[in-house]
Amino acid sequence: MTFATQLKEEIISNPIDKIESLTELSAFIRFSGNIKKNKITLTMENAAVARRIYKDIKSNFGINIKITVRNQKRFRVKQIYILEIHENIDNILETLNILKDGKKTLPSEFFIESREDKISFLKGAFLACGSINDPSSAGYHFEYTSSIKKEGIYLQQLLKEFNIISKVLKRNSHYMIYVKSAEMISELIRLFGANNCFFYFEDIRIYRDHKNMVNRLNNCEIANQEKILKTGLKQLDDIIYLKEHDLVGLLDENVQEAIRYRELYPEQSLSELAEIISQETGRQIGKSGINHYFIKVKKLVEKHKENNK
Repeated sequence: MTFATQLKEEIISNPIDKIESLTELSAFIRFSGNIKKNKITLTMENAAVARRIYKDIKSNFGINIKITVRNQKRFRVKQIYILEIHENIDNILETLNILKDGKKTLPSEFFIESREDKISFLKGAFLACGSINDPSSAGYHFEYTSSIKKEGIYLQQLLKEFNIISKVLKRNSHYMIYVKSAEMISELIRLFGANNCFFYFEDIRIYRDHKNMVNRLNNCEIANQEKILKTGLKQLDDIIYLKEHDLVGLLDENVQEAIRYRELYPEQSLSELAEIISQETGRQIGKSGINHYFIKVKKLVEKHKENNK
């Protein structure tokens, strides 16, 4: 079972009142229904979702619904559930705020007014046309699809009211409304009331964030070690040049002492080298002092090279 299926089944396992069921049903038929003058056809792959929609239609409108189950054999065998409504079409669509004066319109403010109404609409849309990646996969991704751009933008605006930022992208003949932020997807799952999926998602997200943080720290440590080694080797090259040209005696005793310790400890950082010199000589010196000494070494090398050109 995919994570998207788990989330949908947990959503429909939670009880809802009559108003929430109408709002949820409105979104489902709007985004999933094939609406014609004398028929509404709803096609689903999930048996639990099919039962929920059947129950909502039956309890709210008391009509007969034709149910057809078909086996689809493309790639793998799976069952498709088809609900057909032939009665009271106009009344259903107007009650669900899908049609007004015979034309399809966006939901009105009085129909989706409260916070609960908006969440129910988002849940119904997800049951109809939503999908979500398993958080343990390569990336975080939540999406709705809509065949009508203005309905996709309406979903985007509705998500924004809950501080969930999404983008709308045209994909073939449909529009994809998608969210990539792990924190926002997690919040959306929480709004859906799917606690089990929420905790699962959060566990995976926290684990991945911790793993990424450890990797970043390791990468920083490796980069830092490489930088220290590169600095030490460059200083050793300067020291070799000074000795080859008999220039070490031009430097004061403190710098010559730093040179001797660098030759003894070529892989130590400047801070570690300063600590070693302080402990072994009893003369306190810090990282900046050691760095100052090797700046003198570098300048002397550069000056000698310049004069010999």
